[in-house]
Amino acid sequence: MPWEEKNVLDQRADFVRKAFKSGVNFKVLCADFGISTKTGYKWMKRFWEEGSVGLEDRSRRPHSHSCQLDEVTICRLIRLKFAHLKWGPKKIQELYRRSYGSPPSLSSVKRIFTKAGLVKRTRRRKVKPGQRIVNRIESKAPNDVWTVDFKGWWLSQDKKRCEPLTVRDDFSRYVLAAVPLKRSSIERVRDVFERLFKVYGLPGVIRSDNGTPFASPNALFGLTKLSAWFIALGIRLDRIKPGCPSQNGGHERMHRDISFEVESMVKGDLDHHADSLEAWRREFNEVRPHEALGMKTPSQVYVKSNSNFMGTPDKLDYPKPFIERKVGRGGLIKLDKKSIFITDSLRGWTLGLKACSENELDVHFADLNLGNINLETYSFTPSVIAT
Repeated sequence: MPWEEKNVLDQRADFVRKAFKSGVNFKVLCADFGISTKTGYKWMKRFWEEGSVGLEDRSRRPHSHSCQLDEVTICRLIRLKFAHLKWGPKKIQELYRRSYGSPPSLSSVKRIFTKAGLVKRTRRRKVKPGQRIVNRIESKAPNDVWTVDFKGWWLSQDKKRCEPLTVRDDFSRYVLAAVPLKRSSIERVRDVFERLFKVYGLPGVIRSDNGTPFASPNALFGLTKLSAWFIALGIRLDRIKPGCPSQNGGHERMHRDISFEVESMVKGDLDHHADSLEAWRREFNEVRPHEALGMKTPSQVYVKSNSNFMGTPDKLDYPKPFIERKVGRGGLIKLDKKSIFITDSLRGWTLGLKACSENELDVHFADLNLGNINLETYSFTPSVIAT
């Protein structure tokens, strides 16, 4: 059993006097006092080095603690945090390093912000899966995957709806666009992408949700005129599961930053919000350090695509033995004087048809296999899986 609470110092003194006597069985002596041999050696060592003072209890206060940081350092950290309220401790620590040199440890920075009430926790939502065109690849270089979505709208001070279209490079986290559109129509969105393609080139994959104008629940494979245009340019589509924004988590996190740093902070009309979004985009790309990038900024990692935008092709050409048919009004093509419905989303585009059996033709739009046509019934059957 441990030392009795009363006369602890007397018991320790009695123990060390007996322990230093010759011929004493040390293990038995420790058992008589209810302590381990390790504890016994500790008190003998302290008594030998310090005398009776060494038998007193010592402070258990740690040698170092975040509270011991000097006032100047704490104030600097708090100022940086207030300048970027939604940035985490690692980012603030990196900003401190850039401005003042060697920063406090990450655990110290976290404790300071926690005690100051500057740390909040978030919850994850559970969502349901759904069908979509999938080209899920891991981005290993800039422009492998661009992610796109509309940030949830809010009203400007002049009661105009501000709903930014955001485009982001998945690998470098570089925000290519954060543009509030007066209308989220296919034409307006396509104009934005044309400007981006001219400046940055073409990505390999564009990842989106299943909402308009990127997808349509009632069209073949959810194709819209916008997504058909992407495919015609040689860009593959990747759609997340319906109601599952966690599959595009980095983009959603960026939207949360916009909510806190622009939506809730900026006043004024729609033009002022547009200017604020552009200023935020530049800070995000050129100032804000990112943990996934080794605390580099997106602008230090992103490079333009090697695939240049050469404009929209007038038509798609298919090699032999494909035969070509143009999709007309109502999403129909003509074959042997028969009208066959494919989808109105591809109106104006050329499809490639190739025999896959004696009575069937495969139907392709660029590299996408849409399904097949039965030559006996002249009916079109979509593919079960499109990738």
